Amino acid sequence: MNLSYKLVAFSALILAGFSCGQKEQAAQQAPPPTVVTTYTLVKKSVTGLDEYPATLVPLNEVEIRPQIGGYITNIYVQDGQEVKKGQKLYEIDRSKYAASRQQAQALVESAEANLARLEKDYERYKRLDEQDAIAKQTLDHAQTEVLNGKAQLSSAKAQLESASTDFGYSVLIAPFDGTVGISQVRLGTQVSPGAPLLNTLSSNDPMSLNFVINEREIPRFNKMLKSEDNPDSLFRIKFSDGSVYPHNGKFTTIDRAVGRQSGTINLRVQFPNPERDLIAGMTVNLMVLNQDIGEQVVIPYKAVTEQMGEYFVYVVQPDNTVKQQNVQLGSQIGEGIVVRSGLEEGAKIVVTGIQKLREGAQITEQNAAQ
Repeated sequence: MNLSYKLVAFSALILAGFSCGQKEQAAQQAPPPTVVTTYTLVKKSVTGLDEYPATLVPLNEVEIRPQIGGYITNIYVQDGQEVKKGQKLYEIDRSKYAASRQQAQALVESAEANLARLEKDYERYKRLDEQDAIAKQTLDHAQTEVLNGKAQLSSAKAQLESASTDFGYSVLIAPFDGTVGISQVRLGTQVSPGAPLLNTLSSNDPMSLNFVINEREIPRFNKMLKSEDNPDSLFRIKFSDGSVYPHNGKFTTIDRAVGRQSGTINLRVQFPNPERDLIAGMTVNLMVLNQDIGEQVVIPYKAVTEQMGEYFVYVVQPDNTVKQQNVQLGSQIGEGIVVRSGLEEGAKIVVTGIQKLREGAQITEQNAAQ
């Protein structure tokens, strides 16, 4: 009897020890809470801007090239000078073109005099023919001579026009207001039709800005283009040194088609350029006002993780565990970023320590971020 009691008591003691060992082992295997810093979401007043790399281009630009051959005898402008439409730029030796024009003019006058004589003869032969005083053949010959005289006059006039055009081409003038670049030739340079390039003329005001967007953004910019009064249509320029151009732009053009290979489309904005601060070829950033205007939820950008092109944050639950939450992001504001959807004001998210977290992990807060 005593032996049986002792065996039962011994077995109970062994089971109790084994159970305690399992609990201690389980406690040892459970990972400790991850130490993190958190941030409680509040709304902030923001002005969201999207930035696009862009290039300044003139509305009008033309290469100044000779259309006749000869030697440069005059250069009327200095490098980088602003010019007006019709202002002289270069002159090519005019002597032989002036002589050709005078010769052509003399041929016209001679042809006119000859035609006048032939027409008088024809009129006289017509009167004689009415009186049957001449042979019919003589009248026909006179009429043919008049037609030949008219043809000769037309040919002479064409030669005069060609010579006058060449003479006019000997002076190259500005086709519009703008600024010339650095001259590529000097006095005495020999030129021929089309070569070499003499200079380039670009218009100054207004200046165009070309930039590229993804085809997904086309509806947004189409809305801007069609709207006469849309706050989203505010365009500003930021220079490479961080300064902002003081004048707003006007959205003018969306290209005709999306690039088949790139999936992008070209757009154009015009900016006034009264102080000539904008120079053709400059690379700048175009800032476009977006939907993130007014009171918006802003979170630290370092709290965001990316997985397969989607963005997530870890939201702290009442039991001090975390839940992974998908978010839609907006404009980056300094070290923060606007959250357009997925989070509400007052929620608490993890800012640092996210590398060690997983769904449902236990956390311990330390020095909550402000």
